[in-house]
Amino acid sequence: MAVPIIIDCDPGHDDAIAILLALAHPGELDLIGITTVGGNQVLDKITDNALKLLSFVGADVPVAKGAAGPLLGSLVTGAEAHGDSGMDGPVLPASRFRPVEQGAVEFMLERIRSSKEPVTLVPIAPLTNIALLLTAYPEVKENIREISLMGGGIGYGNVTRTAEFNIYVDPEAARIVFDSGIPITMSGLDVTDKAAIFDDEIAGLKTKGPVSTLVGELLDFYSIYGKKMGFVGSALHDPCAIAWLLRPELFRSETLNVRVETEGKLTRGMTVADRRKKPDVPANVRVLTDVDREAFLALIFGALEKLDEQVIRERG
Repeated sequence: MAVPIIIDCDPGHDDAIAILLALAHPGELDLIGITTVGGNQVLDKITDNALKLLSFVGADVPVAKGAAGPLLGSLVTGAEAHGDSGMDGPVLPASRFRPVEQGAVEFMLERIRSSKEPVTLVPIAPLTNIALLLTAYPEVKENIREISLMGGGIGYGNVTRTAEFNIYVDPEAARIVFDSGIPITMSGLDVTDKAAIFDDEIAGLKTKGPVSTLVGELLDFYSIYGKKMGFVGSALHDPCAIAWLLRPELFRSETLNVRVETEGKLTRGMTVADRRKKPDVPANVRVLTDVDREAFLALIFGALEKLDEQVIRERG
């Protein structure tokens, strides 16, 4: 039976690929909803991106708008990496879909409560929506199977020397989620920077069908910022959180206690792992540390080929 999942996102180039990866595996993952949160760009823009993407591939998945900014302070966006739209590059047609009337928290609550099977949450954005859900309705934890998130890093950051973007944008929310007691798998920079795609592989996508070409064009833009930051390839951060659910054997991991720093001047937003031989607190997070890059890309390429065939067939 397919595992019911909700993707909480801020599309976002790599968010889009994560969503497509999930959509291509309906026998394994049942995408029962998408929620959006201010992050890579402001809320209205990233919600529109999610709806355009779903419309492009003909996937009628309900989308609920969530928090426009973090629990405290003002929103910091990823516009430098993702552009003015949040998903710059190809120009997608207007969506034929609209968001549901419910807000993200109420939408998730209803979907989780009504699911016959425990739901897996896949936050690949700042954790504001998830923290609000768990704070307002702590009883909902009973029907959450696990959280597979993209965020953090136990070695280094990317916004600051210690903090990764998704955690940095709302560390107070991240602390609530990491301290929730729900089983968490963290796809942080330690693994996602290794899940890179290179220019020749991106070029190959643009020789294929409509969905592969779309992804190739997205990555053309997304790779520009990575190169400015000294990377050779373009890291596919968010798809790791979906790939873990589909093919956990592709990854190596450590089980550690991870806390989120909210106060330090140099370390705010840092995911601090206890790697001592004898920690004084129990582990709470499975931290992904390595990935079989070739097999990971084969999974993504195979998913895009499935969607290419589906879209071509539906368009006649």
